[in-house]
This record gives sequence, structure tokens and C-alpha cells, in this order.
Amino acid sequence: MKPFFPLLTASVLCVAAAAQAQTRTITGQVVSTEKAEPLPGVTVVVKGTTNGNSTDPEGRFTLQVPDKQDVTLVISYIGYTNQELAVKPDQTRLEVRLSPATAELDDVVVIGYGTVRKRDLTGAVTSVKGEEVTKLPVTTVTEALQGKIPGADISRANGYAGQGASIRIRGNRSIANPGSSNNVLYIVDGVQNVNAADIDPNDVQSIEVLKDASSTAIYGSRGANGVIIITTKRGGSGKPKINFNAYTGVTKVAGYGEFMSGPQYVAFRREAFRAAGTWNSPADDAVAFTPAQREAIANEQYVNWPDQLLHNGMQQNYQIGLTGGSDNTKVYFSLGYYDEKGLMKLDRFKRYTTRANIDQTVNKWLKVGLQTQLAYINNDIRRDPFNLASQAVPLGRVYDDEGKLIYRLLGSTQINPLADEQPGAYERNTKTNRLTAAAYIELTPLDGLSLRSTFAANYATSEAGSFYGLNTIDGAGNRSQASITSNQNRNLSWENVLTYKKDIGDHSLTLTGVASDLIFTNTNSFAGGNNQVLPSQSFYNLGAANQNPFYGSGFVRSNLVSFAGRVNYSWKGRYLLTATSRVDGSSKLAPGHKWDYFPSVGLGWRLIDESFMQDAKFLTELKLRGSYGVSGNDGINPYGTQNALTNTSFAYVDGNAAPTYTIAPLIGNTDLGWEKTYTLDLGVDFGLLDNRLTGTVDYYDAQTRDLIFPYTLPSFTGVTTVNRNIGRTRNKGIEVALTTQNLRGESLTWSTTATFAANRETIVELPNGNVIADDYRNSLIEGQPAQVYYDYKKIGIWQLGEDASQYGAGVFLPGDIKVADLSGPDGVPDGKITAADRTVIGSRVPKWTGGLSNDVRYKGFDLNVLLVARVGQWISSDYYAKYTRSGNNNGAVVDYWTPENPTNEYPRPHATRTLSYVTTLTEREASWAKVRNVTLGYTIPKSLVGKARIDNVRVYVSGRNLYTISNLKDFDPEGEGVIDRPLNRAFVVGLNVGF
Repeated sequence: MKPFFPLLTASVLCVAAAAQAQTRTITGQVVSTEKAEPLPGVTVVVKGTTNGNSTDPEGRFTLQVPDKQDVTLVISYIGYTNQELAVKPDQTRLEVRLSPATAELDDVVVIGYGTVRKRDLTGAVTSVKGEEVTKLPVTTVTEALQGKIPGADISRANGYAGQGASIRIRGNRSIANPGSSNNVLYIVDGVQNVNAADIDPNDVQSIEVLKDASSTAIYGSRGANGVIIITTKRGGSGKPKINFNAYTGVTKVAGYGEFMSGPQYVAFRREAFRAAGTWNSPADDAVAFTPAQREAIANEQYVNWPDQLLHNGMQQNYQIGLTGGSDNTKVYFSLGYYDEKGLMKLDRFKRYTTRANIDQTVNKWLKVGLQTQLAYINNDIRRDPFNLASQAVPLGRVYDDEGKLIYRLLGSTQINPLADEQPGAYERNTKTNRLTAAAYIELTPLDGLSLRSTFAANYATSEAGSFYGLNTIDGAGNRSQASITSNQNRNLSWENVLTYKKDIGDHSLTLTGVASDLIFTNTNSFAGGNNQVLPSQSFYNLGAANQNPFYGSGFVRSNLVSFAGRVNYSWKGRYLLTATSRVDGSSKLAPGHKWDYFPSVGLGWRLIDESFMQDAKFLTELKLRGSYGVSGNDGINPYGTQNALTNTSFAYVDGNAAPTYTIAPLIGNTDLGWEKTYTLDLGVDFGLLDNRLTGTVDYYDAQTRDLIFPYTLPSFTGVTTVNRNIGRTRNKGIEVALTTQNLRGESLTWSTTATFAANRETIVELPNGNVIADDYRNSLIEGQPAQVYYDYKKIGIWQLGEDASQYGAGVFLPGDIKVADLSGPDGVPDGKITAADRTVIGSRVPKWTGGLSNDVRYKGFDLNVLLVARVGQWISSDYYAKYTRSGNNNGAVVDYWTPENPTNEYPRPHATRTLSYVTTLTEREASWAKVRNVTLGYTIPKSLVGKARIDNVRVYVSGRNLYTISNLKDFDPEGEGVIDRPLNRAFVVGLNVGF
């Protein structure tokens, strides 16, 4: 037997040597398609065998495969789409790119005070990953959501440096304080009241937008208008990672309305006097123009004021983030700097940010952490010169022969719009410090049971200084003024969250309990005076402003105490239930009405998991959702339920004024309680054809009752208004989000995401019927949205030969605005134009909004094209209102009536005749669609940058607000024709580097 063992050993060695000779070694690296980051733990297996390996922390793998044969590798990784890769006999080195799975049902979605798997959601929640946020070089994270969230109406109406976008989720519900009582709630890493504008988009891990009652009810009254949860990046164990992100570029004005040029203005002014019968030819110019103006006309001295005021701007952003730690200690740290120079001089915004997130696992039952963000903002703000420039006669010169600014134009009273730009003449600066600090302790005494207690403080201080000299727009040659306003906001919160999770067979249960206390405090003070002795001291020495001193201070505090409970239950992962109950107590409401109860319930049914659906092979996902709940709103200022006194002065007999007090115009209401919204949401989530098409559809109906309404009181009461719980509104609509995987190739991928939302806002009931205001923008009409234009209906211009005698001799002449005779005292046209002829012209609320985003990747290249649309809304444009019939001032370039030009657009200029119904000229339907962003990037192969110990390098170019389709051609319609804040168009180049 002994000779057998040597023989067996020799045979085995020979076979092994032969096998070794018939294999070859393949090496490679697996990276993500988004940022080309290495993916550790990826499984790489030869198809049809058990021969496989996993990638190391750098994403690298080594594998032995048969020599001189074609083989197929199967690459799989949790959260990413499996990939099969054919390998030719001559290939030994591979670079594999994995794309995130399209149906991310096992992805964790952040909800209020917890997380759930996406497949278990019962509410209307849209999740956006951090990679989506940083695709666009944007100022704020809100701006990055435009076009991606169905039901979120996001627009940017202000082009000043540092200005972000405004957002409304599922429309406006409240009437009182519409600018603030309809605002969404931002939650950053579980902390409320954080200013989202301070967050560098590169710090974001994910954003969840909660829209229906089931998902927002855990926040009670705070979530009545939707919730945006921002989760920032956390530390991780393993090799520390450093990411550097930067972009810089220029901004240009994006569609700004033209004012009349010199020749256009001269023709307009002459026509005004021709209509008055005092001008027939240029020989009569003395009746229309001053000697200085006639000299400028003769010398062809014309000024284009927008060209003088508008310049190219600049944007730059730099951010560095560090992720590291061990199994027990995890740290994320970042520094950021954003700088934007606006389109005008004296308009600049600088933001410095730093963030530190620290999580420490002490032992298996104790975890503590700290998260801080500090933002310092230095903002130079320009006083609006455009309204003055739109009126300034475009004749003469800006500077004299010595290059000095001509303060009074052509010797008139008109001030040069460039006056504030002169050295030392004007300064308006706000410096803001905002600190958010939160510390938590988390106990897990039992398996599945955790208690997390978080104390957070948001502290913000700002100092706003303002100075204008004697020869400025505000100084008007009469006086200078210096002032400072200081604000301090101190918001404290203490929240305790108890969570219990238990799985028993097919049953899964999560119980959540919340107790929170929020305290809001604001103090402010201001001081100032006129006649600053030394203009060089600006607002830094108020004691030198020795005339007309003024000063004051204020204090506001409110408190919100809340208790909430939630049950998340699923059976077999197929039948889902979410039930929430919350009780809120607000100090802003009246005694006896401070507390109220806000319940909600959400149900889900995963039909795709039912046995009878197994034959529907074309379906890969199908879930039905439904929810109903109540949310509240305490949207009034603190002390709004109390009577107050105001200081006034009273003189009697001797004429000496004595300080006295009177009741404030807004009186208190001891019965004021919560405004409530009852919301129904029905939704479906689906996936088709191996998730080539995925999407969600939601229908909602939100009815708001007991509106906090500023009720007008009779004048004989001596006061004006009182807040009452009266009136109802209703919002209902549909939301659709669709994603298609158009191409899924190895080197080429193309996906498209489309969003659509149509919302209908309606005032259902008002206390005394319609509220018709003198201001055509503030009327409230039952059956209409709260933001409508209620005005006369312009139907053209009175033409030669038309009979207007029915309205009274001389009331209307050819060239006047013609409005419709729609009604009278009896509700029928009566041949008179009266207030009864006013009607709803249009609404500021769009009929629908949408977005279309395309992502194409080819090898190292990536391309993103984002289109957005806002359709059906009306605007009242400041630009179109810049029409002075007499020609005393300049104005917009318009098509005006003359006997030779019988247009129906604008009335005839007239030197002596007043203009009626001027507001009808401003109202326009203002639908628009935009190429919001185009970004082209290239990721340099790892084989080129790896030797420098760099993980990934991506360079890109991007353009924002590139092209607009609209029936309005005079200006960017997103800015609504407000001439003092032109929007910009940006072109930037950027760099992303990972170490």
C-alpha cells in the first residue's frame, strides 16, 4: 500500500498543474455609475458555476476563469441592478459600472421620527437621493427639487444674489397670512426650524417630501402644509474618504423688459401732445420738451438705463467633506463657501458653512451623538433702482465732461438711477450668524426597544445696517440716514421618541411614541437718525446721525407642546396599516382652545404579492394606498388673541402733544382655535416590464375648515379686524411620477423621469359671501382660488367710428381702453361701466406643473437635461404697468394706439387726459416651460487617476435657465414681470474629486 500514496500524490500534482495551465486570471474593479465610487462587497461569479469572489474595500476583485474561452460574469450587489458581462478570451482587466436598482423597494425611506422600507409605505412620500440634489449647481436644496416632486410648486421669482426658490406643496390652504401660514416644515436630521437655505447641497444624503396626512400627521400642526425631511451625510467605518466639490461661472440677465429708447420716447411724447392738439410737427417741440431735452435730442444724446445698471454676475461654490471613523465612532465633517455677485453693483451674497456630525456607540445599549451646523452670511443688498430707471427720461448724459455723475438729469428733478453706485454714497449690509446644535442619547435596553432623546437649539443673530447719503435715490438731495436693526431668534426643542419593533411570524409591528416641547423666542431692536456728519462712517457711528433720532425694540415668544403615537403594522408584508394620533397645544391660541387632536390612518395593499397576480409577468410592482387624516394650523402671530394698546400722541388746547394710548386695530378673540384640514389621499405604485416603467399616481382631496380669517369690523367700533374661525377652502388634485429605463446597456444607459401635478384651489365658504377689495389683487370670491385678479375685463381699445355715447358724452374717446359691460344692479348689462362689471380675470395658481428629466450615461460621460413647466397661471406685471400716458416719464416698449396704428393693445398717449382702467394692462396669462438645466460631465477612468491615490475625478459644464417657451416675450415669465428683481441665467464649470 505504501507505493500507492506517492503515486496518488504525483497524480494530483499533475492534474493541478494541468488545470493551472488551462486557466487565466482576470482582475477588475466595480464602481457606481453615479460618482464612479468603488463598491466593496460586490459578488462576482462565473455564470453557471460556483466560482466567484467578492470585491475588496477598493472595489477590486481577482478571479480564475477557463483559458481561451468566452465566459460570462454575473455581478450582483444589494441596491444595484444585477449585470451580466461577457468576457472574451483576450480580456484580463475589467472595469464594471453598476447602476442603482430601479425598483428600490428595500431602500430605507426616512419618515417622521423613524424609517421604513419603501415597500411598506402607506403615505404619499417622494424620496430624492443626494446624487440627484448635486446634479445641478444650485444655491439651495429646495431649488434642486424643482421638476422632481409632483405636487410641489417650486419657482424662483427673485434674481438677487443668494436668493433661492419658493415652494408650495399641494397648493394654499390658509387665507390669513398667506405668505407664511402655507409654508412647509423643514426637518434636518430630526431637528425642526433649521433654515434649509444654510445647507450646502453637497452635505445632503437624501431628501424626503411628505405630502399626505398619513405621512405628515406625526408632526401634527407643524406638518399641515407638507414636510421636507433632509438627512445629511454621516460618518462611516473603514478608510477615511475626502470629497472636494467646486464650481464657478458667470450669470447673465435672463429676459428683462426693455424701456423706451431715446427715439421711441421722443415719438411717444410727441404723440401725447398731438392727441392734446398742441403738437403737429417737430417745430412744435417746445410745447413737449424742455430746452435741455431739445438739446439732447438735437445732439442724439440717448441713455439706455438697463444697460447702465445690469452687468454680468458671478457664482462660485467650494465644499470639502470628510467621512471617517471606526466601528464605534463615526464622523462627518464639511466646510463650504458660496459666493455670488449679482447682476447689479452693490448686490453680493457670501455664505460660509461648516457641519460636524458625530455618532458614538458606547456599548450595545447606549449610543450618543452630536450634530452641528454653523452658517455665516454676509449679504450686500442693493436698493431697487429699476423703478426709478423705468421712469427716467432716456435723454441726455450720465456723466459730465469730467467724468462725474450728473445727479439731476437734464437739470430736472429726476434723480440719476446710478446715484447709489457712487463711492461711499450707499451701503446696506446684513450679517447673519445661524447655529444649529443638537445632541442625542439613544438607549436600547431590550431587543427592538429604543428611546432617543434629542435636545436642539437654533440660534440666529443678524445685524442689518443701512446708510444712504445726501445725493442718493432715497436721500433725494435733502438728507442722509443711518440705521441698524438687530434680531435674535432663539428656538429650543426637546423631543423624546420611544420606538418598539417586533416581528412575530407573518406579523411585523412598529410602535412609536413622541413627546416634544418647542419654544420660539425673538427679540429685536433698531435705532437710527438723519444727517450723518461723516458719510465715511456709514451706519457704524449712529451717534453722528444727529437729527430725528428713532429707536425701538420688540419681544415675541410662543410655545408648542405635543404628544404623538403611531402604529405601523404589516401582515406578510402584503397588508399594511399606519395609524397616527397627535395632540398639540399652542400658546398662540385662546385659552380653552389651545389643545386639539389630529388623527390619521393609512392603508396599503401589495397586490403584486398575492398568488392570483403571479401570472401577470408584465407586472413587477403593484401597491394600492389610501389615507385619511386631520392636520391643524395655528397660523397667526403670537398674542393675536389678546387685546393690545398702541402709543399715539394727542394735542389739546395748548397744542402740545401728549403721549396717549389707544386700542390696537386688531382686537383679541378669546374663542380663537385651530384651523383644521381633513385630507383624503388615494394612490397606486406600480412597475412594468421588469421595471422598465415605474411610477406613482395620487389623488387627494384636502378640505380646510374653521379658517383663521381676518374678519373686518364696522368702522364705528373704532377697530378694524378680529381673527375668527370662519370659512372653508378646498384643494384637490392629481399627481403623477413616471420613470422609464429606456436603455440598459453595459456602456450606455438612458433613463427618463416625468412628473405632473394638477391642483385646484377653491374658497368654499366665506363669512359674509364674497369679499370685494378695492385692490384688484386681494378680493376673495367663493368658488375661486384665494389669489385671483378681480378687475374690469379689457376687450380692446375704442376705435375711430365706434359709438361710445351710451356711456355718456366724452367719457370714452378713440384711443381709450375699452372694458366689457358685464353686469349691473340687476345682474345684467346695463349700458354703464360700474364696479358691478368687475369679474375674475385669472388666478396666480397654475393649472398644472410638470418636469421632465433625462439622464444619459455613456462610459465615462454623463448628461442631464431638466425641463420644467408651469401652466395656466396669470400675473399682474409691473413692467406692463409702466405706461405714463402723458409721456412725462419713460416706460415699457408697447404697441400703443394712434389714428395710423389702430391697435387694441395700449391706449393712445395723451398729454392732458387721464387714464382709466390701467390695471387691465398688467394682467396676462403667463404659462411657461423652461430648459431649466443641462449638465454634461466626464469621469476620468480610475486607471488614470488611481496612481495619484485618487478614487474619482469628474469634471462638468452646466447651464441653468437656458431657454424659455412662453407667450410673453418681454421678460422671463417666472419672475412675473416684476422689474426690480430680474432673473439670471448661469453658465458654470465644476469639479468633483474623491480621495
